[in-house]
Amino acid sequence: MTLSNALLVGLKYIWAHKFRSLLTMLGIVLGVASLVAMAAIVKGMENGLKEALIAMGGLDKVLTREEDVPPHQEHLKDQAPGRTLRDVYALLHSAPLLRVVSPEMALSYCVVTRAGKTARPSECVGVWPAVLEMNLYEVEHGRFFTDLDEELARPVCVIGTGIRDELWGSPEETGEPIVPLGQVIQINGQAFTVVGMFKHYESEAARRAREAAKKAPNRNNQENSGPVRQRGFRSKYWDAFWRKNNVVYMPLKTMWVRFRAAQVGTPDPKLTDIDLKVARLDLLEPALQQARNVLMVTHRGIEDFSFRTQENAVEDINKRIRNARLSGGIIAGLSLLVGGIGIMNIMLASINERIREIGLCKAIGATGWAIFYQVMVESVVLAALGALAGLAAAFALVQLLSALTIHGATATYTREAAASAPVITIEAMLVAVAFSTLVGVLAGLFPAFKAAKLDPIQALRYE
Repeated sequence: MTLSNALLVGLKYIWAHKFRSLLTMLGIVLGVASLVAMAAIVKGMENGLKEALIAMGGLDKVLTREEDVPPHQEHLKDQAPGRTLRDVYALLHSAPLLRVVSPEMALSYCVVTRAGKTARPSECVGVWPAVLEMNLYEVEHGRFFTDLDEELARPVCVIGTGIRDELWGSPEETGEPIVPLGQVIQINGQAFTVVGMFKHYESEAARRAREAAKKAPNRNNQENSGPVRQRGFRSKYWDAFWRKNNVVYMPLKTMWVRFRAAQVGTPDPKLTDIDLKVARLDLLEPALQQARNVLMVTHRGIEDFSFRTQENAVEDINKRIRNARLSGGIIAGLSLLVGGIGIMNIMLASINERIREIGLCKAIGATGWAIFYQVMVESVVLAALGALAGLAAAFALVQLLSALTIHGATATYTREAAASAPVITIEAMLVAVAFSTLVGVLAGLFPAFKAAKLDPIQALRYE
C-alpha cells in the first residue's frame, strides 16, 4: 500500500466519523494551541524585558555603588571619601578601557511645578553631557547643556516628555505639539528655564496602544471620562520607559551650588552615582579591574565602593524566561499526552469495529505490515489534523490577547508602558507540530500491533 492510498483511506475513515474524530483531536488541538500561545507570551515578555534593559543604557553600562567598608577596614570608616569628582577625573585619565564616565548628583526629594500643576520626576539629577551616551538619550527639541552652562551654574534644565505631559498636557490631549522651550518651571521652589526636551521613549506594545487610541478617539474619550483616579500601586516607578520619560536633568555644578549648599550649608562634593561604560563587552572584566585599581588609589586604599553590571539583570531575565517556558511546556505537554491517549483509545475502538474488515483484507493477501502501516497512518493523520487546527486556534488566541493588551493599555499608555504583546515564533510552531506528530506515532503503535497480529480466520468469524 502506497502512502497516498493510506492517506486517502485514513482521511475517508476520519470523514466517515467526523464528530468522533473531532472529539479525539480536541486534546491535540488544545495542546498545540497552548504550547504555541505560551511560547508567544513568553517571547513577548522576553522582548519587553530586553527593550527595557536597552532603554536603561544597555549591557555595557556599569554602576559604581557606595558600600560599607569591609570588616578588616572598619577602623577607617570615618575616612571613607565616597564618590567624588576626583574619582571621575581619575577614571577619565587613567582607565582607558572605559569609554564613558558619567557623574550624577541627584535630589532625594524633587517636585516640579508650573502654573499650579505638579510633577514628580523619576530622577532630578545634575549631570554632564556624557549622560546622553550613558543612558542612550536623544535631545529632540532644543539643546543640551554647554560648558558655559556648567561653568556658570546656570539654572537651565532638559526634561523628558512625561514632565511635559504633566505640566503642559500631552499632544494627544491638546491636539497639537507642545514644545516648552524657554518656559520657566520651579524645581523645589527655584526657577529653571527649559532649554531642551528628550524624544519620547516607549515599548513597541505601548506604541501600538497609542496608535490604536488615535484610531478610536470616541472610545478612548468614553474610557477616560469621569474623575481621574489611581488604579492602586502600579509598577510605573519600576518601568524603564516611564522612568526615562520623566527625568529632569540640570548641569552638575548647578545641582551642586543651588541644592547641595542649601541642604547642608556648604556645597557637598559627593556624587550620587558614577556610571561607566566599557569600550567593549569582551573587555568588561579587565575594564572593571582597571577602574577598581584607579578608585583604590583615589580612596587611599579604602574599598567603600562596588560595581554593579547588567549581567545580573540579564541572568534574571533568562531565569524568568526559562521558568516560564518550563512551566508552560509541562502544561502543554500534558495536554498533548491527553490528546495522544484519546487517539489511542479511538484507534482501539476503530480496530474492534473493523475486525471483520481486517480479516477480509488479510484473507485476500494483505500482509501484517500493510495493516500496521494503515493504522499508523490513520493515527498520524488524526494528530496532524489536530496540530493544524491547534495552530489556527493559537493564532486566534494570540490575536485576541494582542487586542486585549492594546485595548487595556489605550487609556493609560501616557502614564505607563503597555505589557509586551505576544509574538508567535516559527520555532514554537515547528516544535508543536513535531511533538503532536510524535504523540500520534506513539499513540498508534499499540493499536497497529494489535491489528497486525489479528488471525484472519478468527477475524472473519468475529460478530
